[in-house]
Formats: sequence, C-alpha cells, structure tokens
Amino acid sequence: MPKPRSFNDRLFALRLERSRDDLFGMLERLYGHRPDFVRFTEHLTDALKQAWEARPERLKWRDMSRDLESDWFQRPEMNGYVFYIDRFAGNLAGVAEKLDYLQDLGITYVHFMPCLKPRPGDSDGGYSVMDYTEVNPRLGTMDELEAVTKACHERGISVCIDLVLNHTAKEHEWAEKARAGDERYRDYYLMFVDDTLPKAYESTLIEIFPANAPGNFSHYDDIDRWVWTTFNEHQWDLNWANPQVFLEMVKVMLFLANKGLDVLRLDAPAFLWKRMGTRCQSEPEVHILLHALRAASRIAAPSVIHLEEAIVSPSEMLPYLGRGEHDGKEGNLAYHNSLMVQFWSALAARDTGLMRHVLGTHFPPAVTNATYATYIRCHDDIGWAVTDEDAAAVGVSGFGHRAFLSDFYEGGFAGSFAKGALFQVNEQTGDKRISGATASLAGLEKALEDSDAVGIEHAVERILMGHALIASYGGIPLLYMGDELALLNDYSYSQVPEHAHDSRWMHRPMMDWARAARLPDGGATPEGRVFDGIRHILARRAAVPGFHGAVPTEVLDTGQKGLFAFARRAPTGTIACVFNFTEGWTGLSASWFASHGAAKMHDLLSNAPVAGAGGSVVLPPYARVWIA
Repeated sequence: MPKPRSFNDRLFALRLERSRDDLFGMLERLYGHRPDFVRFTEHLTDALKQAWEARPERLKWRDMSRDLESDWFQRPEMNGYVFYIDRFAGNLAGVAEKLDYLQDLGITYVHFMPCLKPRPGDSDGGYSVMDYTEVNPRLGTMDELEAVTKACHERGISVCIDLVLNHTAKEHEWAEKARAGDERYRDYYLMFVDDTLPKAYESTLIEIFPANAPGNFSHYDDIDRWVWTTFNEHQWDLNWANPQVFLEMVKVMLFLANKGLDVLRLDAPAFLWKRMGTRCQSEPEVHILLHALRAASRIAAPSVIHLEEAIVSPSEMLPYLGRGEHDGKEGNLAYHNSLMVQFWSALAARDTGLMRHVLGTHFPPAVTNATYATYIRCHDDIGWAVTDEDAAAVGVSGFGHRAFLSDFYEGGFAGSFAKGALFQVNEQTGDKRISGATASLAGLEKALEDSDAVGIEHAVERILMGHALIASYGGIPLLYMGDELALLNDYSYSQVPEHAHDSRWMHRPMMDWARAARLPDGGATPEGRVFDGIRHILARRAAVPGFHGAVPTEVLDTGQKGLFAFARRAPTGTIACVFNFTEGWTGLSASWFASHGAAKMHDLLSNAPVAGAGGSVVLPPYARVWIA
C-alpha cells in the first residue's frame, strides 16, 4: 500500500502542476529534439523536489504568504537600497549592524551587489564568479549571508543578490574540468578548435568592453581552443543550448533561494542564446529560458522573484517583463534604464521633449505581474541609449545629442554643472559612456569647489527631484548607496591597481559613516538637505496607495518643454506628478490639473494644498509635485 503523501509533498505536487506547462512546455521547445530529453526532465523534477524538501520551514511559510499576496513587490512601501557589502559595512556581519540605519531611511528592499565567490584579482566587480555556493571570503560565509537575510526579514526587508547566468569565471570548477579535457564539461561552454566559427560570429557581434577586453573570443594555448568570452577573457560564456547547463543553474538558483534570498538579479540574460548572423542578444530562446527559470522558482521557492538585468532599448527591454506568450510569466522586475537616461538627458538640455516621446511612446501604461526597478544612478556607467529614430522624432540628431550628453556630463561642455568621467570610448562608433556619482553629475561637486551658493541649492534640488521622480513613476525605486548623503566622486580608485582601468569605481565610494552620524542636521548642510529630502520622499511614497506598481502610468503633455508630467491612474483617483527640469520659475493652472483628473490641488509629496493665486501651482526651479 503506497505511503500517504505529506502536506509538503502534496503542496509540491500542486505547485508542480501549476507550472508544468510553463517549465516543461518551454524546455521541450529548446531541448525536446534531444534523445536524452526525458531523462533530463526526470533529473530536473528530482532537483526541484530535493530543493523543496531542503527548504527551511520559515521560508515555506514565506512562500505561502507571498502566494496569497503575490503583489508584495509592487506595493508602494517597497523602497530599495543598493550597495557593495564591503563598501557599505565591511562584511556581512557589518551589514547586520547597519539595519537600523536602513530601516530609519525607509528601506524595505536591499540589493547586495555581487557577493558570491569571485575569481582572484580582476573579477569585473564580482561578476566573474568562481563558486556560486560560496560567499566571497572577504565578506563572510554562506551561513552569515543566511543569518543576515533572516535578520532583514524580521525587519520587513527583502533581499536581492546577483546570479550571473551568462558566464562563469574561467577558474570555476566546470571550467577547470573543461580545461582538463573533460568533454562533458567542455559542452558546458562554447569552445572551438579553430577560429573559423569565431570569426563568422564576430562579424555581427558588438564589443562590450572595447577598451580593455576587445573581441568576443579568447584563445588558450594550453588547450588549443577558442572560447566565447563576451565580457572579459576570464569570463567564459555558458552553452545554454546544453540542457545540463539549465539543470545546473536551477540547482544554483534554488540553493540560493533556500538561504533566504527574495530576489535574484539575473545578470546579463540578453546574451544567453547564440545565433549566427545576429548580435546574439535577446534572441527568442532567451525568453523561453527565462520563462522556464521563473517557473522553476514558482515550483520550489514561490516567494522568490526575478529581476532581469537587460540594459537595452525599450522595445528590446519590455519582453524581459513578459510579452506575448510570456506575459506575466517571465521577469517580475526589470531596470527602467530609459527613465534614468532620460532624466539626465532632460536635465542637461532643459527640455523634456525627448523624455516625453520615449516614455510615452515605447512603454505601456502597466505590465502584467511585474514592475520596474527605477533609478537615477547605479553601480554601472551611463550609456546614452537614445536612438537616432527617437532623436529625429523630436527634431535633433541622435549622434549629436549623445555626444552632447557625454561632453556635458564629463564637464567639458560650456556652462555644464556636472563633473564626471568617460568610460569605454568606442572610437569606431563614437560611443562615449559616462561615470560619476549622482551628486557630482547633478552639480554639487563643482558648486562646492566654486563656493557657488545658488549652484549648491540647484544641485540639491536636482538630486531630490530625481528621487521624487523614481519614487512615483511606477516600480521599486532603488537608492544607490551614499546618494542619500550626497557623496561625491571618489578619485582614489585610480590608485588601486585592479580598479585603475575602470572609471566606474569613481561612483563606487566607501560609505561615509562619519557623515551619516552627523545627519540629520536640520538641513544645515547640502548633504543634510539631501538626506532629509530623500527620507521624506520615501516615507510619502509609502503612504500613497496610488503608487502601487500595477497602477497605470500615463505620460502627459504640459505644453512647456521644461516640464515633465505623468498621471498615475489609480482606482482611488488620479495623481498628477509634475517635475520642473529647469533652474527657472514656472507654473501650471488649476484647470490643467483638473483636465487630467487631479482637481483637489493637494500635493501628496508635501502633504499640503498647493494652489496659489488664481488657483495655479507655482513651480520653482527643479520643483516636484504629486497632485491628488
């Protein structure tokens, strides 16, 4: 007589059936032609069951809670904070000691930048992973990571870490076995006996780091093989056409989920599938893979969601949130890179026309079972993702505008308020990307050097306007570590051998805890005003139900080129959000707000009425209002 199944077994079986088609239906399209497909599906099912059985009881209850409240990540109280563990607190034990600070700031989501064990030496900032099951020894242990996530959960904070899907470090165990001649593991990577195919692929590929890692393939004399290395010589691209790679990554993903992680940031997913004659980015098979990976999480760790890192054009990015057959079943979060780019573009140009066109034309009002991760700065450079077509639509040259933005934010353009640095200049295309801290790009560094009181005030207001924008536009706003303290560019990176070639370390400073200890200071300093302002913005966002991620966002036309506006069309009533991207005074009439459904003239950001003489709303330099 068969043994009665336990509650846990029955629950697993139900979740397996719920997502069966989303997992095996997708995988059959990729691997169904292989003679070992049935055995592969059996091994995958076993891996899912083993991960579920190993899942701690407290996380199974978290799964149940988030199954019942599946919009948890879309709620307005979700406020994010992103940091490198060593630069924020030294190590994982130090992070646990700083949770009071994060909680006081209003943070309910933290992203620990790459913390899994990297290769020694240059590791591309931690994205060259040597072991997915170990933490970087400089930061702590896997047990400490698990303890920190538990402590975060107890304070209502969800935790995100990076999972690099496209490649491993060449020192990873799989790569070492491949290098030693094990044919099974050689098939985990993309290896070639001569350069015939690499040259054929290379003809349509794009170089990611042309300055210090040109080309997409590396030759290794000891094995007489060419290996696909999209990003760096030490990062070997995985062969996702091999189902064993999918199986291995599911095991890794669920191992990390069982340590308490809530969000897995899937790094470089656009590059997973290779096809001759293409850029080998965002091929249809990529979305099939990501759909299947999401289904695997829903079966064995349902409280875990996926953030898909795809810094590409809007039309290419939206499918990472699920479009067509993948609608609602792929990524739950994706970076709104266009919002970030357009923020800095409009600030430099004092013109929001391009911003209004791009955000109003290319993005739907809402997406299914997903939302954006919104930000004005991150750990990476700024690539000016402005297409020639979008630029032409508003009467400017795409090449000229991109060049203007690089010159402006490097600080070389006449009248620029910014101080940044170039990153990875591509002489063939003219592409010039920019590094720099939020406060320095917004003008604070230059204004402080010049003792320019008006410039300081404008810089502070630019910073606060940007954070009010990402807090209201729709999604989880991500605050980059130190921006709340108005930290400036850190030029000491050039003295660190492994960082000196990479200007992005300019905006990856050490956390200034001495400065943090002096705040709040009643607004007596620029950093004090920024700190108070950002903390207020996050608190007000959390208090506005209309900022739920599922609420549609509709871009509006104010008739003024210096203003950007949108409406959040909430069931409880419209919220009209307006931002002044200039250093000049302006305003909008009460009738304009009323015509867009916001007639109360109450600003939810200041939590006060705002109508002036004649009912108009006066907008000072870099003003921001959320009118109910």
